[in-house]
Amino acid sequence: MNATMNRRDWIRTTGLAGAGLLFISNRIFGSGMSGSFPRLEFSKADFGPGFKWGVAEAAYQSEGAWNADGKSESNWDHFSHKKGRVERGENADVSADFYHHYAEDISLVKKMNFKIFRFSISWARILPNGTGEINHKGLDFYNRVIDKCLAEGIEPWVTIYHWDMPQVLEEKGGWTNRSIVDWFSEFVNVVTLEFGDRVKNWMVINEQLSYTSMGYMEGHFAPGRHGLNAFMSAIHYSVLCNAEGGRIVRKNVPGANIGTTFLTSWIEPVDQLKKNIEAAKRLDALMNRLFIEPTLGLGYPEETLPILRKIHKFIEPGDNERMAFEFDFIGIQYYFRTIVKRSWIPGIRANQVPASKRGVSINEIGVENYPEGLYRILKQFSNYKGIKNLIVTENGTCIIDKVENEFVHDNNRVQYFNTHLAAVLKAKKEGVNVNGYFVWSLTDNFEWDKGYRPRFGLVHVDFNTLQRTMKDSGLWFKEFLK
Repeated sequence: MNATMNRRDWIRTTGLAGAGLLFISNRIFGSGMSGSFPRLEFSKADFGPGFKWGVAEAAYQSEGAWNADGKSESNWDHFSHKKGRVERGENADVSADFYHHYAEDISLVKKMNFKIFRFSISWARILPNGTGEINHKGLDFYNRVIDKCLAEGIEPWVTIYHWDMPQVLEEKGGWTNRSIVDWFSEFVNVVTLEFGDRVKNWMVINEQLSYTSMGYMEGHFAPGRHGLNAFMSAIHYSVLCNAEGGRIVRKNVPGANIGTTFLTSWIEPVDQLKKNIEAAKRLDALMNRLFIEPTLGLGYPEETLPILRKIHKFIEPGDNERMAFEFDFIGIQYYFRTIVKRSWIPGIRANQVPASKRGVSINEIGVENYPEGLYRILKQFSNYKGIKNLIVTENGTCIIDKVENEFVHDNNRVQYFNTHLAAVLKAKKEGVNVNGYFVWSLTDNFEWDKGYRPRFGLVHVDFNTLQRTMKDSGLWFKEFLK
């Protein structure tokens, strides 16, 4: 690109100015994707007038201001401040500094023509001691965020818990302490009573599998614990909190649209040998069925994954009924396919075949770009009779981004969204009740144990200057959603 060419000229010459040209991107950008999913030509209108278009981020990953205005230390503050926990020793003390840049960032949501901004609430910013005294400066911040959204004509969708809890509660056991049902209920009650007059769309918990397995079993996430008992107790108490949180939102917010979100992955055996097919079924029970089925009143999938019988020691009388809640929608969060073979790993007897060893397209954190998996996982979840509505509440990819003459040419990310939206549309045309798509993420931010190396944003952030630059993928959505 000529350094003197302005952004408008570049959009025109590349064909991004016309929505009708956006979706022939395999012709412009090349394939670069694994699998045989067909490229479709489509427009926003093909998804229907009621389809929800949003962009998302999370408190710990983007806010910064980690100890400002009465906020206490969270479990992730504590974890990331320890040596060796995060790549390159990074933390989210400042991150993208959404705390001070929220108005600018919400304006960018509007500029890209999204109608929904999904964000989460920091528990430690609202209840610094976990329970009890409320930090009104924390409430004031989220009131400013919500009011800015509404002033810009953007609908705020709030995630109540996106992995960061006050460290004082973590020190009492966190998700392994049954008291968290009471702690969490108090948090949900406070935020819904405060914000429910303006926020009508709520997600109770984000990706239970991620923080329970990575935080309490594998130790890669906060709080960095290891152990099967810790994992099992965290699973069960998380399920109870998810349902109880839903009931509190229903009570406190008249007319609320209540959902929750689950990490998913399309699971396939490495071949058709029986041992590998059975291994894939066990991993599917862990990754895709473990949390949705008790939420629907079906119990834990222990017949497929017998190790789950160990969870019974944490189940008390009445819990089976308390685990279920009738959500208005289920959030599907999809990033990758998983290929499985049998192994001798205790309990699961299954192992993933790394994407890096399969000769497929991968992103910066080594997971496979496989859009057909999103189509298949939507079909899989649509088979549950208890699910009223599906929304893709996270989907995105990380690539190497750099600013060149005030531009970020992330063509591979544009291609990613093209093919994954095609997957959603294919499922919808086949009768799947999927009615929304939220991009992860609004800006580049802190990607948990990977720090700042992976960039998922539609907006580039220079973490030294905090300068924002809309990427080509952001311009792509701006034209598509116009």
